[in-house]
Amino acid sequence: MTFIQKNWAGILFCLCIAIPSWFLGKLAPVIGGPVFAIIAGMILAIIIKDKSKLKSGITFTSKKILQYAVILLGFGLNLGTVLKTGKQSLPVIISTISISLITAFLLCKILKIPSKTATLVGVGSSICGGSAIAAAAPVIDADDEEIAQSISVIFLFNIIAALIFPSFGSILGLSDEGFGLFVGTAVNDTSSVTAAASAWDDIHGSNILETATIVKLTRTLAIIPITLVLAFIRMRNEKKNNSDSKTKFDFKKIFPMFIIWFVLASVITTVLTSTLKNNSQALDTVNNTFGFLKNMSKFFIIMAMAAIGMNTDIVKLIKTGGKPIFLGFCCWTGITAVSLVMQKVIGIW
Repeated sequence: MTFIQKNWAGILFCLCIAIPSWFLGKLAPVIGGPVFAIIAGMILAIIIKDKSKLKSGITFTSKKILQYAVILLGFGLNLGTVLKTGKQSLPVIISTISISLITAFLLCKILKIPSKTATLVGVGSSICGGSAIAAAAPVIDADDEEIAQSISVIFLFNIIAALIFPSFGSILGLSDEGFGLFVGTAVNDTSSVTAAASAWDDIHGSNILETATIVKLTRTLAIIPITLVLAFIRMRNEKKNNSDSKTKFDFKKIFPMFIIWFVLASVITTVLTSTLKNNSQALDTVNNTFGFLKNMSKFFIIMAMAAIGMNTDIVKLIKTGGKPIFLGFCCWTGITAVSLVMQKVIGIW
């Protein structure tokens, strides 16, 4: 049986869920297409009893297309622009990422939360929500239910942040620059960062959307070291587990090669935009192409979330959701507090 014969039905099914979810995400950016897709997938998983013909394609979509989405994400990152403009935010970004990962590690041990779920919630909270979860999940070999649970937790606090942070920032007396840095470091998903920054601009007549977005893109770069560290930890554990076993250790299976392609995509973006900066027509063509690839990345994530929803037991997800939600809350409040404290330390607020 060829690849197409084996997988076409499942891939097409996920595509049919992704298309309306994409448009719903455009209408409600605070929620976002991935959340609509994962919910639709979970509902359809209950309705459709026999998924045998779809199973292979759904698995391919949830695993491989999710990795392709991360690779294409690199075409939205001009490393030169991000590092030049976002370097002021680096102390805040490093601090917020650190507190989230430390919180996730400690609560994983204290509350006995499954380690993969705790890792995904910690990484998703600290870096960039769904994109970071998409990058980390294959590295730690997380299953679809663990991914769905993590995405659900991130989604909950994204919505809360987007709704309350503009008013919260006003109460605290944050400057425009301060709020741009705050929302860029304390909100997980790009759509929610955009929603909160746009609301602030509407209230204060400012223009901090670009600042917040660049801070958010700078956070996205943390995907690279985080996934490599997770891969190293898994390789070390695999070697330890296989030291007394006849099972052959497979380095290629664990090492996240798709992250190398993600970095290469970012380098291509950076080199081309820098080389063509004096040729406006060519630069516009390149930027439009990269913009298309970035949108493809977002669409692939939505497709993958549809597949993950199809492989998720929604009843089990609800029953086991208490501890991960509490973990997400602790990571979120820790990031919020540290972001504000660091602004005080570096003199922005």
